[in-house]
Amino acid sequence: MSAGTRRIRPGALLVIALVVVAIAVVATGILPAADAGALAGRTVPVLGFVVAITIVAELARDAAVFDVVAQYLARWGGGRVLALWGAVILLAVVSTVFLSLDTTAVIVTPVVVLLAQGVGVSPLPFALATVWLANTGSLLLPVSNLTNLLAASRIGTDPGAFLALSWAPALAGVLVPVLILTVAHRRTLWGRYTAPPAARPTDRVLFLVSAAVLVALLPLLALVRDVWIPAAAAALILVVLFAFRRRQALRLGLVPWQALGLAGGLFVIVEAAHARGLAALLAPLAANGHDVGELLRVAGIGALAANGIDNLPAYLVLEPLASHDPVALMALLIGVNLGPLVTPWASLAILLWHHRITALGVSVPWGRFALWGLVAASLTVVVAVLALAAVS
Repeated sequence: MSAGTRRIRPGALLVIALVVVAIAVVATGILPAADAGALAGRTVPVLGFVVAITIVAELARDAAVFDVVAQYLARWGGGRVLALWGAVILLAVVSTVFLSLDTTAVIVTPVVVLLAQGVGVSPLPFALATVWLANTGSLLLPVSNLTNLLAASRIGTDPGAFLALSWAPALAGVLVPVLILTVAHRRTLWGRYTAPPAARPTDRVLFLVSAAVLVALLPLLALVRDVWIPAAAAALILVVLFAFRRRQALRLGLVPWQALGLAGGLFVIVEAAHARGLAALLAPLAANGHDVGELLRVAGIGALAANGIDNLPAYLVLEPLASHDPVALMALLIGVNLGPLVTPWASLAILLWHHRITALGVSVPWGRFALWGLVAASLTVVVAVLALAAVS
């Protein structure tokens, strides 16, 4: 094996294999050309949004926006750990809802962990909060999760239709995990700390413009149907700004190539499987009504599949079970968004999060993570389904 091959990580090899298989599936006609064209029309805007919002988040981090926000949160906490906890929860929720769960896992996690370590507080509850809320807080808006973006057009023609069904279970997705963590870590959270000195960005222009772009972008992501348009505009503004102020920050690594390959490959392979009979095979599991038991069944299947094979392929495989029923489709989203807290591979966000906290010296054994995750996922999914039944 050559040195170049040894540098390729197993995850990257898996993505390359998926892309190769996807190309072969299209080239050989296993996925018919008409179906491939329809799939591209549905997924290209979604992937375009993923690229744009990732660039925005990464450049905002380079401009120290998240660092400064965290420092302000620490000062606003007034030396009370419980107040700091509430501020961090707010940051994680806003980040997840508007900038997607991977932003919270990759960018907010190290900021929050370093903040806790800097003020002398155990970083464990703060680290768990970011990874749990990256998943359970990702139900409110279409932009919060790639699964939501895929489901949004089937739930309604405008963002309001999605929000009408998502707001109550999304609220449960935040409150239940936060309550569990607060009770479990109450001794840590009931204390005091010394606020750190105010952080100053090295380039004030970069910081102010990046912060302004984020502030302008957040409401647009909640109000606009074609979210890739404002996200792409924001990314273009920041790229041009950095080209003049900090050119070295513009690197190919800003584009999430691995996530794109993973998502694109899965889109094609699962669509081909549906075209060749998988949808018919799953038909007996399709949703049948809106009673609580039926919604719990759909959400439970989604949660089990997400923890077994990752939430994105789980959604893609199971979408036909509920694609013609917005309420059932929201129940499926509850399962694949709020349920993947048990296994390390349940969502890409968990793997990204674990890589970040390990690099910062925070250890969370997978056995302990799975046990707490099982408790949190079970309670959260059930309460969220009950909330969905109440509003639908």
